[in-house]
Amino acid sequence: MEKINLKTNKRVELIDITAKIQSALAKAKINHGVCFIFCPHTTAGLTINENADPSVKSDIINTLNKLIPPDAGYAHSEGNADSHVKSSLFGPALTIFIENGSLSLGTWQAVYFCESDGPRPREVWIKIIKE
Repeated sequence: MEKINLKTNKRVELIDITAKIQSALAKAKINHGVCFIFCPHTTAGLTINENADPSVKSDIINTLNKLIPPDAGYAHSEGNADSHVKSSLFGPALTIFIENGSLSLGTWQAVYFCESDGPRPREVWIKIIKE
């Protein structure tokens, strides 16, 4: 298992971690298989989305904040209930095929770490299974 360490900078942000995952693949020297990506945090998640236009990230963040505002009178008393809800929408894990040593992503796709309760240090775990 490989761990990617991140330092988030904002309360809610999407960080493209595709290159870090690809680096772990190159290090493992696996040409074909499956890459499991896991986020071990309850206020963060993972998603795959467009990486060509940066406004996509800001649109996602703005929509999340409108749909799930931080001050909506939640029962959870730690002040981060909205972060738990946001991370549940994304989910904690992704599975991506590996072909010819690369992640099998679409032309405009990237893997994003979705911070909902930052800034803070975070980890993403990667498990690569050879075909």
